[in-house]
Parts: sequence; structure tokens; C-alpha cells
Amino acid sequence: MIWINAGLSVPEDEIEFAVSRSPGPGGQHVNTTDTRVTLRFDVVNSKALSEAQKARVLSRLSTRINAAGVLRVTCHSERSQKANKDLAVERFAALLAEALRQRRTRRPTAVPRAEKRRRLESKRLRGAVKKGRGRPGAEGE
Repeated sequence: MIWINAGLSVPEDEIEFAVSRSPGPGGQHVNTTDTRVTLRFDVVNSKALSEAQKARVLSRLSTRINAAGVLRVTCHSERSQKANKDLAVERFAALLAEALRQRRTRRPTAVPRAEKRRRLESKRLRGAVKKGRGRPGAEGE
């Protein structure tokens, strides 16, 4: 079980891991070992998520989910496969928890009177500065 939040956990049989060679420099070790871990989670066919949760995850993580509805999390920052697997699971849980978190609706508020007064006063001062830049004696023409 992978715990996402207090009310949700995902069974490990719904998650699939694939390993491959890690990109970038690293010498002989990186050329011979498969340390990059890709975690795949089928959001559409998951039994752990309700329909509302699936819809929320699909909309909020749409850039990470392919057309088949599979979420991919890749990790290749560590040198060992186990460390990358643990990191991928950790990132997956954080991603899902953030996507499922209920966001507070914004309550629109009015601009305070003091703020309006300050803004108008600064405009008045700025106008006075600009008015003072003219040529001397040009006001009466």
C-alpha cells in the first residue's frame, strides 16, 4: 500500500515499474546498469480512486498523463535503482496528494478606502511633478 493522504491509499498491484539506462554522464557504471525508474499508474482503470477523484487527477495532472490515462513518474537522480524507485514512489504520492487536495474558493473583496486614497494622492503628486517640468512662462500662453 502506498499512502497518499489520510483517506486514500493505492494498492501496489495498481502500480507498474519499468527500469532503463539512466541518461547523462556517469562513466562505466551508468553504461551497464539500469538505474532510471519509471512508475506507471493507470488513473482511468484504478479501483482505488472514485470517479470524482479520477476526474480531478486527470484535469490537474493532464500534462503528465498520456492519452490512455496512464500517469508516468520518472526518477534518475540517484545511482541506485532502489533509491530511484523510492524517490519515484514518494513523488507519485506527493503528486496525487496535491492533485486531490481541495482548493479554497477565492472570496472577492473590495479595495479598502485608504488604499484608494493613497493611490489618488500618489497620482496627484506625480501629476504635480510632471507639471513642474514645463518651460518657465509657458503656462500663460
